[in-house]
Amino acid sequence: MVRTQIQLTEKQAKMLRSLAKAKKVSMAKLVRQGVDMLLRNTSLLDIEERKKNAIQAIGKFRSGARDVSEKHDQYLNEAFTHEAIR
Repeated sequence: MVRTQIQLTEKQAKMLRSLAKAKKVSMAKLVRQGVDMLLRNTSLLDIEERKKNAIQAIGKFRSGARDVSEKHDQYLNEAFTHEAIR
């Protein structure tokens, strides 16, 4: 393990201490679990990689609509709304 130092607010430290006591584990273990959760739920692609992927997708798909550049927000909203209904 690597030893590191972090700073918490008073409220965070108090709540973390209470949670650790209730769960009968160390504060360090809770912090490690929190870091693991964050890493699992965060995309590992950095912003430059995302930009590169988005640029590579340009022009690869056709919708048949001729006004996509003007109404892209509307079409995107409709796509997400339709997806949520499924």
